[in-house]
Amino acid sequence: MKKAFSRLYLLVLIFTGGLAHAQPNSDLVSGPMLGQVDYRTATVWIEAKEGKQPLLRFWRKDDRKQSWVVKGVPKAEARKHGFNVIMFYINGLDVNTAYEYQLEKGKTEFKADGSFTTKELWQWRRSPPDFSFITGSCSYMNEPGFDRPGRSYGGDTSIYTAMARENAAFMLWLGDNWYTREVDYYSNWGLWYRAHYDRSRAILQPFFSRMPHYAIWDDHDFGPNDMGREFHLKEESRAVFTSFWANPSYGEQGSGIYTRLNHSDVDFFLLDDRTWRSSDKFPDSLGGGPNPMKKMFGDQQMEWLKNALAGSLATFKVIVTGSQMLNPKSPFDCFRKFPAEYQPFMQFLADQKITGVVFLTGDRHHSEIIKLEGLTPYPLYDITVSPLTSGTHVFGPDEKNNPYRVLGIDQLQNYARISVSGAVKDRTLRVNFMDIKGNPIAEWRVNEKELR
Repeated sequence: MKKAFSRLYLLVLIFTGGLAHAQPNSDLVSGPMLGQVDYRTATVWIEAKEGKQPLLRFWRKDDRKQSWVVKGVPKAEARKHGFNVIMFYINGLDVNTAYEYQLEKGKTEFKADGSFTTKELWQWRRSPPDFSFITGSCSYMNEPGFDRPGRSYGGDTSIYTAMARENAAFMLWLGDNWYTREVDYYSNWGLWYRAHYDRSRAILQPFFSRMPHYAIWDDHDFGPNDMGREFHLKEESRAVFTSFWANPSYGEQGSGIYTRLNHSDVDFFLLDDRTWRSSDKFPDSLGGGPNPMKKMFGDQQMEWLKNALAGSLATFKVIVTGSQMLNPKSPFDCFRKFPAEYQPFMQFLADQKITGVVFLTGDRHHSEIIKLEGLTPYPLYDITVSPLTSGTHVFGPDEKNNPYRVLGIDQLQNYARISVSGAVKDRTLRVNFMDIKGNPIAEWRVNEKELR
């Protein structure tokens, strides 16, 4: 009976997308998780049990006769707090090639494996490839000893099984990827513990090995609710983030986590809405004009973003951040409520004739698409995707009847599959909102010609 159960468990894991964590006595705490996969490089992330230091062996798919070994790079800041986080940086790969890998220690397999495919070099050779990615925000994992009393805030985690079945190029986490509690955000160790605890949940492991994962943060995985630049442990939060995610880069000059991601003919500008954020309690205006003290992104980041947008040749330029950007009816921390940055940025988009801009946001515990006209020569859209597993909420009357809302999904866990397809100069971005079983809820699309 025990052998039959083991075979059944292994088959379930294969069906949901990977062999990672297939053995109950694995030397892994969590992972392997795919991070950045580019044309000739790939990153694999793991957290191993204390004292374990595996190697990663990889080979071209279906050709294991020739293989290569990579030594992992431990994250020193994580190890200092007792968490054995390791990155494997795989370089010198062939473009558009499928690889498989196996973690091992000496001659013993480490009971975890996976696969990835490098990106296709299509530029100057053919039309941009069609692709899809999945995205969402607000992932709350219950831990009863530290959760608030009463009904559990975390919902049905089986949504991650549905997401693992998606044939997606990557997963983009939109912030609140874990929720720090009171026992976490007053100490350095607590911040590390929360990321470690949530990342190690068994339901997530097949999902992590199925596709590359990229992330931004918002307040709850940065620190306390609504926290910004005043958070006294923000540097430790950055160390946690850079240890638990394998993004292309993390800010500049040792500050922030913003970065740029490219896939096919789409550029993603992953922003940091916390490191330089002024208090939400500051008034929007002073003396009849924008309050210069109230900023969401900060001068360093805004300068980078404007230059990056001006130089981008992408069909769609997706600006990704935790807080909503456009919603005039939001009672919470929307970018509109930071006019000292918001107004000059919208003027910049118009003056520089930046085409193809779409905003992608999280945080709100509902999903919706906001349309705003008159700021630029074409309509601006803010696609909000939330929540994955955290609680939902009931709208106030203003948002319930929001005239700027072109699509809405309320009081329902969901994620989005976003696809880009079509002929050159006629590309379409399509958003499919999906329920916890991976069934479609709603669809919306926009053509590049509408964003010029």
